[in-house]
Amino acid sequence: MTGRGNDKNEDHYNIPPVFYFFLLIFSMAITMANAQIERVEPPHWWVGFKDTSLQLLVKAPGIGEYDALIRNSRVKIKKVHQGDSPNYLFLDLDIPQDITPGQIVIEFYKEGKSSIKYSYELKSRVQQPGDFIGFSSKDAIYLITPDRFANGNPDNDIDLSLKEKSIDRTNDYARHGGDIRGMIQHLDYIQEMGFTAIWPSPLLINDMPKQSYHGYAITDFYKVDPRFGDLNDYKELSQKAKAKGIKLIMDQVNNHCGLYHWWMEDLPFADWINYQQGYEEGENITVTNHRRTVNQDIYASDWDKDLMDYGWFVPSMPDLNQENPFLANYIIQNSLWWIETLDLGGIRQDTYPYPDKNFMARWAKRIMTEYPNFSIVGEEWSYNPLVVGYWQQGAKNRDGYESHLRSTMDFPLQKTLVEALKEEENWDTGLIKLYEGLANDFYYASPEDMMFFGDNHDMDRLFTQLGEDTDLTKMALAFIMVAPRIPQLYYGTEILMENSEKPGDHGLIRTDFPGGWPGDKVSAFTGDGLDDRAAEMQDFVKTLLNFRKEARVIHEGKTKHFSPEQGVYILFRYLDKKRVMLILNKNEKPVTLNADRFEEMGIGNMTLRDVFSTDTVVIKDQLKIGNKGVLLLTN
Repeated sequence: MTGRGNDKNEDHYNIPPVFYFFLLIFSMAITMANAQIERVEPPHWWVGFKDTSLQLLVKAPGIGEYDALIRNSRVKIKKVHQGDSPNYLFLDLDIPQDITPGQIVIEFYKEGKSSIKYSYELKSRVQQPGDFIGFSSKDAIYLITPDRFANGNPDNDIDLSLKEKSIDRTNDYARHGGDIRGMIQHLDYIQEMGFTAIWPSPLLINDMPKQSYHGYAITDFYKVDPRFGDLNDYKELSQKAKAKGIKLIMDQVNNHCGLYHWWMEDLPFADWINYQQGYEEGENITVTNHRRTVNQDIYASDWDKDLMDYGWFVPSMPDLNQENPFLANYIIQNSLWWIETLDLGGIRQDTYPYPDKNFMARWAKRIMTEYPNFSIVGEEWSYNPLVVGYWQQGAKNRDGYESHLRSTMDFPLQKTLVEALKEEENWDTGLIKLYEGLANDFYYASPEDMMFFGDNHDMDRLFTQLGEDTDLTKMALAFIMVAPRIPQLYYGTEILMENSEKPGDHGLIRTDFPGGWPGDKVSAFTGDGLDDRAAEMQDFVKTLLNFRKEARVIHEGKTKHFSPEQGVYILFRYLDKKRVMLILNKNEKPVTLNADRFEEMGIGNMTLRDVFSTDTVVIKDQLKIGNKGVLLLTN
């Protein structure tokens, strides 16, 4: 049988063997050349970004003395930059949007030296930029400290190549062995509880000699910590979470790195980190003053501004200098790389006001330009609404600053909520604080896009903050889930985890989740061994979250609240004819309110259902409320 297909096959087999020999030699030469180059970052890129520029960091002994070019490709090197260190080059590439994905060969050359060829991959994008959907008020976020959640793979607990070589579950500040596999194995629990997004604290490598478990001292921005797993595990977490309707939020750190980051032994530029000279000369490290209001303060001294901007967060975390344009590009590209690699549903940015604020605006703008439906939340730990509101996109700032940041963390309302529930009721204390605290929403550009929480990995457990009062804890959680916000809950809050023995102790705040380790006598995943209070709270949270998940009136509805009366605060969410009525009652005994004041909400003679008990209520002339606690009614 003959034909065109067979002709091709015959041509194939008639290719001289010498061709394959030279092809093999060329392939081996590229492989050997790639081995000569220590690092190229980003390690690969994608075709089709709106901004077609890409700046590669190249590290190799003496590479700074070389020039570079790309032959036979539409990808062009626009400029080659030398670092202050002779071991770095930075290449400015232009990658046309319509170029075919594949390998490009970068040739490094120097007179009198053999050229070095490096194969660099340009990938096709898996999905369209608009399909990266960020978190919103439709979501409920579960914050996890991975080392303390579940140990799914005990084989990766210890890596002898790293500086911290042990685990010890009896030590609150040692590694305990939780990992990515542990989160993957318990996605069913997270889904069944009603969460629609997870935010693990950073999973990138922290090769630090101690306290490396928390993740915020990153020593390689492109490498997963092997004690958590590897990049394939991280991708699997994202894919399997997405299949269950759960978004993955990545915790990123633009402000600093770990003291043992790989580049600290050979920094690319003399200003790669702040106070670099003092570090290199072994002097005392200059630590920031943490006076974050210098970003807004019209009276702030240059001294205070500089110390805030350039000081190290702590002596073990070098402060990155985002005013260096090469480092700025590095950070922006790193964020884009992880969004594409993991199909992220959002970024949580640590210590938001500490880096150069103009850089942060440029960083956020680039991300939101490339991914218009994405979400970023920034951490500004301030209890002043004016300070927090400054950072949100659309704020009418006196200095004209536009952050391009969609979401901020609502520390002011968190503090107000706890105080309002704990204080005795009076003219200016108790629930009136919550009423007036929510009234601050007039100032925010977009209050419904703010992230609201009762606790997190850096503060006392909510149950501890509220004096281990289960009724107050339920009231707090109900308010967090019904208020016009994006709610976030810290792992273990649903089972009343506490740190009352050592208030403020971060190690204890990040206690192991029961059931996450083989041999645990108590399991919150199955309910085995949970005491009655913990099990009852877990059921409460599960009911609340699953109700919220389907409640469009909470996701999109308007808000109206009534000033506290007789120790009772009432808030409504409403959309068209749908109503949700949240009642917080701090009285130890039942109380009766006049229902006339709620007439404007149109609930007169309306049959409402109690979300938790499924009992029905018809509000007529009076509203009778039971003992201390929370009532959540809906029609």
